[in-house]
Amino acid sequence: MLLWSGVEALPPLVSGLFVSAAVDQGFLIGRPGVGVAWLGGFGAAMAVRAYATRAGFPYLAGVVEPLRDALVERVVRSALARPSADPAEVARLTEQVESARQLTATLLRTLRGVGVTLVAALIGLALLAPAVLPLVVLPLLAAGLLFARLLRPMVTRRRAVVLAEERLAAEAGRALHGLRDVQAGGTGEEVARALTEAAQASAAASRALGRASALRALVVALGGRLPVLAVVAAAPWLLAHHTLTPGELLGVATYLVQQLDPAVRTLAGTVGGWLLNLAVILDRLATTTGHARSATWAGTDTPNSSGTSDRTEGAEPTAGRHRAVGGAGGPGRVPEARTPEPPPGGPYASGRRAAAGGAGHVIHAPTGRHRAVGGAGEPEQAPGPRAPEPLPAGGGAGHARPAPGIRLVGVRYGHGGGAVPVLDGFDADVGAGEHVAIVGPSGAGKSTLAGLLAGVLVPTAGRVTVGGAPPGRARLVALVPQEAYVFPGTVRENLTWPTGHAPDARLARAVALLGAERLVARLGGLDAVLGDPGELSAGERQLLALVRTYLSPAPVVVLDEATCRLDATAEERVERAFAARPGTLVVVAHRISSALRADRVLLLDGGRGLLARHGDLQVLSPLYRELVGHWLGSGPRTSTGLAS
Repeated sequence: MLLWSGVEALPPLVSGLFVSAAVDQGFLIGRPGVGVAWLGGFGAAMAVRAYATRAGFPYLAGVVEPLRDALVERVVRSALARPSADPAEVARLTEQVESARQLTATLLRTLRGVGVTLVAALIGLALLAPAVLPLVVLPLLAAGLLFARLLRPMVTRRRAVVLAEERLAAEAGRALHGLRDVQAGGTGEEVARALTEAAQASAAASRALGRASALRALVVALGGRLPVLAVVAAAPWLLAHHTLTPGELLGVATYLVQQLDPAVRTLAGTVGGWLLNLAVILDRLATTTGHARSATWAGTDTPNSSGTSDRTEGAEPTAGRHRAVGGAGGPGRVPEARTPEPPPGGPYASGRRAAAGGAGHVIHAPTGRHRAVGGAGEPEQAPGPRAPEPLPAGGGAGHARPAPGIRLVGVRYGHGGGAVPVLDGFDADVGAGEHVAIVGPSGAGKSTLAGLLAGVLVPTAGRVTVGGAPPGRARLVALVPQEAYVFPGTVRENLTWPTGHAPDARLARAVALLGAERLVARLGGLDAVLGDPGELSAGERQLLALVRTYLSPAPVVVLDEATCRLDATAEERVERAFAARPGTLVVVAHRISSALRADRVLLLDGGRGLLARHGDLQVLSPLYRELVGHWLGSGPRTSTGLAS
């Protein structure tokens, strides 16, 4: 690129010299052919410059595109590492990163050409007429000093514009995320007022930047126009004293009017506009994405069979490329098309941490690709510390990790800035190895609580701990949502992901315990290929995800209506298998039978909870008695094993 830049400097360097020679050695002494030849030489230099400009573009792309890719990766890593969703990340990814790319390309292309032109023009001017250099250089220095003085306020005001745009994007994102609660709580006017204030602040910041940018006209007047006026004013004296010839004077005018003035105007506009914008955007991206951390995925609830729809659950994915997230068909997420491959060196090589069925576990692997297991995206990272051996399922061989307890203290969580909290001042203790069922009316926060237990949601107040550590940090919880994820590949790969390996005897035991033998046989056995998982029914996908979760090493399993597409008999078999599995089990119940099988039942209502045994709750809570009556009155479904 430097070589081609040198070639591009040829026309600005020789323009005044060739014009001077054409006039003095050709046209003024009656030799028009010589004058035309000098001008033809200048035209040839311009053709060479055009070719050099074209030849430099591939090198320009080689600089700009890797920069864009690095910025996108940095922003995505930062967004996925946050403990909660940040709507401003959309502005950073869609507007700021693309702006940085376009500005970098424009600046490299423009500044390279203009800088070369300015330097070449000054060198040519010094060679042609050194006597006029003071008339040109002094105004240029004054313009540079003025521009340097204006940079600080312009940087400050441009940064204010970027921050105001981010705030507007964040306010709009929060309003959209909590729209249902805004409508239910009647806080539309407050939300509209906040959005209006953010929009007005953004407009005011833009106007202030415009006023500061207008002062750049003074820079252009000093650096580009004043030298021309000074030379014109001095021209009679310079010609009378034979300091300059007529041709040299025209050559000086060529340098000033055709090279210097356009270069100063472009530089003032470029540095005062594009370069300033780029500096502020890169500074903002560096500030907001400076500390990317590992975290978990973001899950999505989709409409269930009864037609109701659960809200989107935000969370903190790890760094890596975003593939399949949440359940089947989550909006805006595309499942990974290729069959997953186990890492070399065994199932736990490269520091891989296994989780099954849902959110709450992070897979660390060399590829950096984002997978999904049983309804949850499984991010992968660079090799980390070696993960513990899997927890044996159903009394298999090996040493089980101790079952941790779960504790919630003063937990508060709402789905929008001004929304009524779903949980408020919530306290609960689940003992190590305990089996707890969560019940409550629709909208009471059952799925929200499941997300908090798994670490995919972060409370706005209070704390949630699993085994004494935050669930997102402990990596001890597997969450299975309603909509289970099954990826293209073999049945074995789906059941053993993410470890990629399990003994056939252990696989067969898990399949038998959860009642999936007929399903696996119908599919063609463990090595049968699932070309299109969408051909499976929702219940079949749930059953495969549950087997996968059963085989996982996670000592805490949260089933968020993960058996809602199974009939009562199949659901009982699954829950009894998980209850016998070493570890702690939390079940979001949608049948009375799930509550009857649990050690204790957690009743949610009005943002609070009541945790007791089934019989005690019937005495303590009229709401629970009403729910039990509703369940018993609805009657069981036909025992077919799988829902369609």
